[in-house]
Amino acid sequence: MIKVTKNIALVAHDSKKPNLVKWCHENIEILKKHKLTTTGTTGTLIEKELGLKVTKFISGPLGGDQQIGAKISEGKIDLLIFFWDPLESMPHDPDVKALLRLATVWNIPLACNQTSADFLISSPLMDQEYERDLEHLERYKKDRKVLVSNS
Repeated sequence: MIKVTKNIALVAHDSKKPNLVKWCHENIEILKKHKLTTTGTTGTLIEKELGLKVTKFISGPLGGDQQIGAKISEGKIDLLIFFWDPLESMPHDPDVKALLRLATVWNIPLACNQTSADFLISSPLMDQEYERDLEHLERYKKDRKVLVSNS
């Protein structure tokens, strides 16, 4: 079994930030082994509360969700943990939906709540190489003669 470092994106809506920080605290030993990317405010909280090193983008509503989405499409994010609040209206809802869509299009693991994050982080696949199936993107690219790069 080959141990590898995963690139994990951590995102949380304001009402869910305390939950994500708590979840990170409970999983700190696992998270320390990986590279963490966050939106701005979430990353600041994780650094301050837990002392974890993170790469921070700007705040989600200012474009941070889109920045993480771009990294997903570049193949630079291996999984997304996004504690989002489906019961609260968000002014940047189209960005949130785009981020979730990109995680699905690029076939990366996606957790939208604590339970799914617990299942993901405890998977034996966290410590293994894993090649995502991107056959649907190859077909899309071929059918539409579109440039799709995953470098």
